[in-house]
Amino acid sequence: MTVRTRFAPSPTGFLHIGGARTALYCWLEARRRGGEFVLRIEDTDRERSTDAAVQAILDAMHWLELDADEKPVYQTHRLDRYKEVADRLLAEGKAYYAYESKEAIEAMREAAMAAGEKPRYNGYYRDRNEPYRDDPNRVIRFKNPTEGSVVFEDKVKGRIEIANSELDDLVIFRSDGWPTYNFAVVVDDIDMGITEVIRGDDHVNNTPRQINIYHALGAPVPEFAHLPMILDKEGKKLSKRTNSVSVMEYRADGFLPHALLNYLVRLGWSHGDQEIFSREEMVRLFDIADVNKAASRFDTEKLAWLNQHYLKTDDPAAIAPELEWHLQRAGYDLSKGPAAADLIVALRDRVHTLKEMAERAAIWFGPIVEWDEKAVAKHLKNDSALAVLGEAKALLVDCEWKPEPIHAVIEQVAAKLELGMGKIAQPLRVAMTGTQVSPSIDHTIYLAGREVALQRIDDAIARAQG
Repeated sequence: MTVRTRFAPSPTGFLHIGGARTALYCWLEARRRGGEFVLRIEDTDRERSTDAAVQAILDAMHWLELDADEKPVYQTHRLDRYKEVADRLLAEGKAYYAYESKEAIEAMREAAMAAGEKPRYNGYYRDRNEPYRDDPNRVIRFKNPTEGSVVFEDKVKGRIEIANSELDDLVIFRSDGWPTYNFAVVVDDIDMGITEVIRGDDHVNNTPRQINIYHALGAPVPEFAHLPMILDKEGKKLSKRTNSVSVMEYRADGFLPHALLNYLVRLGWSHGDQEIFSREEMVRLFDIADVNKAASRFDTEKLAWLNQHYLKTDDPAAIAPELEWHLQRAGYDLSKGPAAADLIVALRDRVHTLKEMAERAAIWFGPIVEWDEKAVAKHLKNDSALAVLGEAKALLVDCEWKPEPIHAVIEQVAAKLELGMGKIAQPLRVAMTGTQVSPSIDHTIYLAGREVALQRIDDAIARAQG
């Protein structure tokens, strides 16, 4: 039997970081076992679901390269199927119509709580066999077994047993004509042939109810794995106040998709002390049964360390498109500046994110807006600056325009003027950037381009003479 996993987000907002980890684990489990990974959009909450949120989820999944093997399934396209299955349960006496008002249900719950009991539906309509009637309060309830227990072996949490006496007759079709979550997901998972349900542990309490619906429909029950929460560094629930929680916010903050995936795979799973995992290694080594039971803590500093690792070690050409995305967001005209791959080579040892890299690249996409007057005074208005700038310009006019030949030019100037490299580099650095801080001087000049570099030297000479 082919292993099939699914990721089933609700489009009521962005794809959050916990959802991304769930999607990754589903994807990895399917890939390791030669199975299939599918995406289902659970959009039956018509008040909160939006098209924009659906697109945000699809965009995030595509950015992470967690593309599904089939087109997405949308619950809103399957309403007739849910009605068909609900009608079958009604016909078989496994579900029934109930007509209590919201006020009656609330009174029922308050009475139970006053009696020190668990608030729940009291089963008033369970055995009354009431027919269908046009009523704004009409719902369909599932006849949950009243005896025995639901037992399942969770691949993460181990054996879980819930007595049926703890479960009431849940609503499977609401008064608005839409199915409830617990009913729709079971019908979907049966129809989609899902064999492994991997999801957050906030769904553990739903699982016994869903298993009973599987049994009522005579369908095989999939295996379940419920993932522990992701907490912030202080051990609290992730929130916008302390962390970005949207996957695409991490993109905007300058993180690479594979760096984020590498970090997420380790939030609850490990392989010895290994920290760096290629996608191929994750597929080969990951096993959902090895996921920890305990909650994990999200550490942005560690993510930044991982991100810099990939900035330093990846082929610059491979991550150049992602930097170009940031450069365009910053408003730069890419036709009037250096290639993204060259920027990566020059800046990757100095930054942790592509956003930082784009910010530092501003000097090569536009004029020097502000000069550091202290740097000008120290490095342009000294005895050797004019000679350094003049000699460098003369040699840069005809040299091959690559970092290595430019470095050779700087060495020639140093030898000719009998000055240390610092005395050569700093006037040129101020000329190129207006400051005394930049990457290596050969890259700083190279990234400016020959025409701009020569013009900036002229401007610096004028400033030195002023």
